[in-house]
Amino acid sequence: MFVVAALYHFTRFPDPAALKPALLALCEAQGVRGTLILAREGINGTIAGPREGIDAVLAHIRALPGCAALEWKESTAETMPFGRMKVRLKSEIVTMGIPQVDPTAHVGRYVAPQDWNDLIASPDVAVIDTRNDYEVAIGSFDGAIDPGTSSFRDFPAWWAANAHRFEGKRIAMFCTGGIRCEKSTNYLISQGVPEVFHLQGGILKYLEQVPEAESAWHGACFVFDQRVSLTHGLEPGGHVLCHACRRPLAPEDTHRPEYEEGACCHLCAEEYSDTDRQRFRERQRQVERGELFAE
Repeated sequence: MFVVAALYHFTRFPDPAALKPALLALCEAQGVRGTLILAREGINGTIAGPREGIDAVLAHIRALPGCAALEWKESTAETMPFGRMKVRLKSEIVTMGIPQVDPTAHVGRYVAPQDWNDLIASPDVAVIDTRNDYEVAIGSFDGAIDPGTSSFRDFPAWWAANAHRFEGKRIAMFCTGGIRCEKSTNYLISQGVPEVFHLQGGILKYLEQVPEAESAWHGACFVFDQRVSLTHGLEPGGHVLCHACRRPLAPEDTHRPEYEEGACCHLCAEEYSDTDRQRFRERQRQVERGELFAE
């Protein structure tokens, strides 16, 4: 059984590149795989490995400048959900594309999972799902508004076009683990929204702590690893990934006539050229021969 740790922390790293070699070497030495993103604004990512390895990497991250208060969400996987370990350098640890957004300055009010249902049931509260459209498609909260964005970078433009719909409303926002809400709530505050809330620990913490019988969540939560989705109690949700378009599919979707493992699904049947399909098929053959991990 592997431990899967989803983490993020906003802090100031003057030289993120200097942190990469030791972090990557430790992960590889400890049998930890996944992806960690380093930027001047902090660290973000999901890793998996043995208990001792995850503990060693988390201790290393907590010792980085400003990271002593690091929090993370844990779940488990019966098989390793990542093919290799990557530590990437980027301009943002979650890309919104608004340089002035600063979660270290001010964010919305955190709402514990146990208090979330009461908040979103209030008639003066508008609940906004900040995730991408393919994530929302397989699960969300009762009454949540789907911006229909394909990238988090699209959220500011969506808000600019729709802000008038929410005048006089309190805004409650949520995402998978909390990181996108750190930025989106800071952004809404900068736009003059007086009362902004977000789900502490994100959907993952809610599914972990709130019993299914009391839950306002329906469906599954998309996760960015080979488990694809999780449900209440952080149990696997049964979805698979189309390795052509990277969208999640329900088990029954693999029986549709458009589905070809590794190459096509009903959601992307009209989206790629014959050349693309041949490339996808060759990639799938490499996966089946064990030459490539199906990430």
